[in-house]
Amino acid sequence: MIDACELAPSYVRGIAPYQPGKPISELAREMGLDEAAIIKLASNENPQGCSPAVKEAVEREMREVARYPDSNGFALKAALAAHYSVSAAQVVLGNGSNDVLELAAKALLYPGSSSVYSQHAFVVYPLAVQAMGATPIVVPAKDFGHDMDAMVAAIRADTRVLWIANPNNPTGTFIETATLQRTLARVPSNVVIVLDEAYNEYLPDSLRTDTVAWLKHFPNLIITRTFSKAYGLAGLRIGYGLTHPDTAELLNRVRQPFNVSSVAQAAALAGLADQAFVAQGRELNAAGMRQIIEGVTGMGLSYIPSCGNFITVRVGKAAEVYQRLLRAGVIVRPVGGYGLPEHLRVSIGLPAENERFLRALADALRT
Repeated sequence: MIDACELAPSYVRGIAPYQPGKPISELAREMGLDEAAIIKLASNENPQGCSPAVKEAVEREMREVARYPDSNGFALKAALAAHYSVSAAQVVLGNGSNDVLELAAKALLYPGSSSVYSQHAFVVYPLAVQAMGATPIVVPAKDFGHDMDAMVAAIRADTRVLWIANPNNPTGTFIETATLQRTLARVPSNVVIVLDEAYNEYLPDSLRTDTVAWLKHFPNLIITRTFSKAYGLAGLRIGYGLTHPDTAELLNRVRQPFNVSSVAQAAALAGLADQAFVAQGRELNAAGMRQIIEGVTGMGLSYIPSCGNFITVRVGKAAEVYQRLLRAGVIVRPVGGYGLPEHLRVSIGLPAENERFLRALADALRT
């Protein structure tokens, strides 16, 4: 008898499921630890939580959870359109920005097509490409980041999507504006560029540029962003894409009708209106980044300079150090699956959490 699963396409059966950061509750169960004594610096979450305005909006919206959400997300699209000076027809909402990335793959990739992304890039890109049966073209990294010249050179006649993460996860590397603009201009118009800017809000002013304005010049560009990081809404799963109206309409054809909940939409609306909270989080992140850099360099460790809300540190035998940190009640992220077996990625936490991590790391390295 044939197993029904064996009839699935080989490229689907060959997918290795995404491995998220270990939850606090899971570590508590595994090692008999008190959940309250565990700190999680593994998933690039916002350590300050979400805006008080968001909490109020969520409480109000909970009264209507028996109703289906607005499938078109009219109010949130209008707010995003006003915020970025685009039309609502250019906005695509997703169940996290991951959802928008997968919508791009569903709409544009197929067996016989190819897609280009960098070594050490966000793991969702290869997963999305493989799920569609497309051919991945992995370009070797340059200084842990994207080699833009090599990525453009890797484009083939059958290439349909080029993925760029800026800043990149898990390395935190950043492509400067002039380099990125030159790259976009060199990409053929029949190749869609997905510019993943999940960590854009954490960029310092010196690196900040209005990439959304580029949509007027590059109709083959999709910019993805999220409310999970700087806005502190990771648990509600909401992100969005900004692109040409024709591309947005195409992505909406493969989008689930109610892919963003009413609570998530209300929370995102309130979060978008509270930019003071976002600015506060950026300052907290910058201070925490300095704190961790000072700590790890004091231990003689090297790190990859990061423009996100995390930093990737070379610790040597990372798998062993990771386990020692877990036993100390500190969760970080091993990145061996990204081709970085000697590194650990650490999310920036509150000052006390950062200090706790540094003490635990020093102990783990001495063991």
